[in-house]
Amino acid sequence: MKLAQALTQAGAEVIAVDVKRDLIDDIRDDVALAVRMDATERDALLAQGIDKVDVAIVGIGTDFEANALTVATLKTIGVPRVIARAGSERRGRILRQIGADAIVFPERESAMRWSNRLMLPHLREYIELGEGHALVQVRAPHEFANKTPGQLALRQKHQVNLVAIRRTVTVEQDGKEAESEIVSVPTAETKILPSDVLILIGSDDALAKLPAG
Repeated sequence: MKLAQALTQAGAEVIAVDVKRDLIDDIRDDVALAVRMDATERDALLAQGIDKVDVAIVGIGTDFEANALTVATLKTIGVPRVIARAGSERRGRILRQIGADAIVFPERESAMRWSNRLMLPHLREYIELGEGHALVQVRAPHEFANKTPGQLALRQKHQVNLVAIRRTVTVEQDGKEAESEIVSVPTAETKILPSDVLILIGSDDALAKLPAG
């Protein structure tokens, strides 16, 4: 449900499907279409135009048989990309064998996020890129303030790359002051302000060693 809501907020047209009426009633106002039906039934999926979606996400967590059958049916009716939830590596392998294009392991991924959050408490956002690397948002460390990327030699000294800077500025709107956020692509001469949020890419080890903001 949270994923469906987040995708809708991001601008996607979401069709929510579940056999439980209460869940469909809860999400009806948050998505483009909410349908109570059995997702393992091919004809029901076709009747709702599910064969025309770009991506289908199967989030069934307790009934692996229904999960697997739904994945297989979605691929059979022509859905180009199917992402499936799995509770174990073994089930993930089975889902891939029957057509899933990508597997989500919620418990493992949640554990990794909390591990990174606890080990890197100064980070505001962490996006795993794979193989021990991540994209993060971090408040500009005190020792970075009023210096440029060129002066800091981020890649040479800290083994991280500065991708962008999020900066809050005060602007005047209708005679009143308001805060507005801008994202800029920094050059070697861009001055980093104390209130800036830096968007960085690097290894987990390098990111963990960054000074606190």
